[in-house]
Amino acid sequence: MNPYILTTLLFSLGLGTTITLASSHWLLAWMGLEINTLAIIPLMAQHHHPRAVEATTKYFLIQATAAATLLFAGTTNAWLSGQWDIQQMTHPFPTTLLTLALALKIGLAPLHTWLPEVLQGLDLTTGLILSTWQKLAPFALLIQTHSVNPSLLMLLGLLSILVGGWGGLNQTQLRKILAYSSIAHLGWMALVLQSSPSLALLTLMTYFIMSSATFLIFKLNKSTNINTLATSWAKAPIITSLTPLILLSLGGLPPLTGFMPKWLILQELTKQSLIPTATLAALAALLSLYFYLRLSYAMTLTASPNTLTGTTPWRLTSSQLALPLAISATATISLLPLAPAMMALSTL
Repeated sequence: MNPYILTTLLFSLGLGTTITLASSHWLLAWMGLEINTLAIIPLMAQHHHPRAVEATTKYFLIQATAAATLLFAGTTNAWLSGQWDIQQMTHPFPTTLLTLALALKIGLAPLHTWLPEVLQGLDLTTGLILSTWQKLAPFALLIQTHSVNPSLLMLLGLLSILVGGWGGLNQTQLRKILAYSSIAHLGWMALVLQSSPSLALLTLMTYFIMSSATFLIFKLNKSTNINTLATSWAKAPIITSLTPLILLSLGGLPPLTGFMPKWLILQELTKQSLIPTATLAALAALLSLYFYLRLSYAMTLTASPNTLTGTTPWRLTSSQLALPLAISATATISLLPLAPAMMALSTL
């Protein structure tokens, strides 16, 4: 892609998110979301492959439906209450519509079925943008309107954790596994959005860091399914030895960074006397942990046939940038001791 066009698209991507984050009027927020969607469409379709075009078409239709529903919810609220302000969503009908539209936009269960299919058709770099940056604007709107419909958000959150765990169990494609991982993590955020928005935001940022490290590792190895992970020891031995820690951090095992949000969310749910919800969420996290362990096993404990061509790649210099992977991998593994400081910062 032409670098000028790429720069324009990335700038539009940032601009759309910024407009939504800064807006207090529903029309402006909707406009930001539309700019965001239209900017990522050419990035998704840049590889002229039938799967990429199919994924782009699906994504466009889903996002257009969600944006239309969101606009309808905003206008209905203005019709019923005379208010266009995002903070003034008071009527139950438009707020329910709005929550469902935003859930469709980010891929919360049961409105999640498009996400694995779309992510499977993209290359890993665009998939990373879709899994991280594209979640910011809808999540900001959810945070601003969360107090109106708590029970619906809790239900969507629990469903997402369960679906994210069950859905990834029988997958062999890495991008689909990462999509179900995204659904499960979004469920944890939705679960605590009502009682502690700052904790939900901290969970989102932690997920961004962990997801970036995972996507960049798979990109470095050019891996797209579980079978190709076995050759990674010949390409990047040190990264291969660190990958299980990164994957287990995504699963939420102590003493890794991913344990922090789950631990704080379970503590918050217990404070709110939601013991059954906390128990169900903790048990459902074990499902996700299984497929992370499966990936770790395939990558580190499975050796590919020892051929001459298979053992040479580690001697060749890689053209990919190592700094983003180094920073995100370090943060994914070692941020847990900073949990009190991060919680203090998130509540400022």
